[in-house]
Amino acid sequence: MPAPVENHPAPSKGNLNFVLVCVFIDMLGIGLIVPVLPILLGEFVHSKEAQAHWYGIMGAVFGLMQFIFMPMLGAISDRVGRRPVLLYSMAGMCINFLSTALAPSLAFMFIGRVIGGASSASMSVASAYASDISTHENRAKSFGKIGAAFGLGFIAGPMVGGLLGDVSLHLPFYVAAGLSAGNFIYGYFCVPESLPESQRAPFKLTRVNPLAGLFKLAAREDIRGLIIAFSLMTGAQMMLQSTWVLYTSFRFNWTTGQNGLAMFCVGMAAAVVQAGLLGVFMRVFGEVRLTLFGLASGCITYMLYGLATQGWMMYLFICCNLLSFAAGPALQGIISKATPANQQGELMGSLQSISSLGAILMPLLGSAILGQVSHLPANDWRIGTSYFVCAAMQATAILVAYLYFSARRRARGQTA
Repeated sequence: MPAPVENHPAPSKGNLNFVLVCVFIDMLGIGLIVPVLPILLGEFVHSKEAQAHWYGIMGAVFGLMQFIFMPMLGAISDRVGRRPVLLYSMAGMCINFLSTALAPSLAFMFIGRVIGGASSASMSVASAYASDISTHENRAKSFGKIGAAFGLGFIAGPMVGGLLGDVSLHLPFYVAAGLSAGNFIYGYFCVPESLPESQRAPFKLTRVNPLAGLFKLAAREDIRGLIIAFSLMTGAQMMLQSTWVLYTSFRFNWTTGQNGLAMFCVGMAAAVVQAGLLGVFMRVFGEVRLTLFGLASGCITYMLYGLATQGWMMYLFICCNLLSFAAGPALQGIISKATPANQQGELMGSLQSISSLGAILMPLLGSAILGQVSHLPANDWRIGTSYFVCAAMQATAILVAYLYFSARRRARGQTA
């Protein structure tokens, strides 16, 4: 018995390192361009309204490609192996970043976003790769490392991208392309396949329907209120993320560096809560109250974002909004506990489908609202309308969740 245990870690470590680097670089590359892309797009349009309009469409196109291709690439990896799909993902992201950096027109930028969305499968396929090479005992640890790589990449990316963007709006895209190309070369020459031929599954179209999970989730009457609350909360977050850079640019004249720093603060706050304070919050409030208080904190913060008159206020609101970063995990925990153990994977995939759908719809809605008020003076409170809509969505989520919890409490009382 000791020999296999000693022999297994050496190749696993090498393979897992590639997966970790793959996920980190993918998230770092995406993070690098977040504070820069909306501003770069402004070079191809002639008004703030058009800038918001086309950025919303561009974000929706990227989200749509992800929504369609992520389940498809996952199923393809079950058929042909993880390595080819991961290499395809790295190559596609490299082309995406390069085509955006070199784009001579708005249409060319759209081509890059289509390619990027259709090839951004590293997270799901990397998780499958890690599962292939991990023992039952260390699988959770491997997934934890992947989650850490994901978080670190997305925390560091916007700050680095913002600083590089202050030098040149094109520089972050060249850096991201170089990172993707380097990871592709390393993977091509140094990383073996993780999925043996004997364990590969046939490709079936029924496995790649991105709407299947949503339909199954809609049929869950027992947790319908929680699903609605989760959808509203996720939608508000997506609208915030898709309008943040243009909003702060229009209202406070922020540079890419300032936006990168603010996004770094958001990422750090989320990491501190979810990796350190979540357990404390759970013990103090319990899942139900933490969900409601977290949603309330987010609702108030959305209003404050929209009413802010000075840029420094945004940093203050971020730091005072810690409870909202715990609302999502708490709500997911409640939903998970209401679901049988043998349906957990399907449930989490379905919840991810809600987030993916939000990544398509919310950039369109948020940018349309922001575009309509972009002509107003910077000190006009109406410029924050998109965040007031976020607050309304969050308030509705609080109401729906509260009614659900109250009904469940009454039902338990009658049963007792």
